[in-house]
Amino acid sequence: MQAIRTVLWVLLAIVMVAFIAINWVAVPVNIWPVADGTYLHFNWPIGLVVLVSFLLGLVPMWLLHKGARWRFNRRIGTLENSVRAASVSVPVEPAPAPVVTTREPPLGTL
Repeated sequence: MQAIRTVLWVLLAIVMVAFIAINWVAVPVNIWPVADGTYLHFNWPIGLVVLVSFLLGLVPMWLLHKGARWRFNRRIGTLENSVRAASVSVPVEPAPAPVVTTREPPLGTL
């Protein structure tokens, strides 16, 4: 599974780098409207806009995933510890072996 994940990330990185290299043209990006009806804008390369957009979508979801995973691991650990503590019992002394009495016939009778 780790190998498949690595291959997918490498392929994604190759596609992103190729796209950024091909489209390194500056375009105006509107950031915020200004009072006179125009926009505050910057001229950024398309590749940088795509990379920033990708990271703005990826990072919050990755952090949410890590937080949920951390919380679930703590919860599982707490539950495992409580089960472990509940299952520990005081050792019970073994019951004494039953006394087996054998009845022998009286002497001289066979």
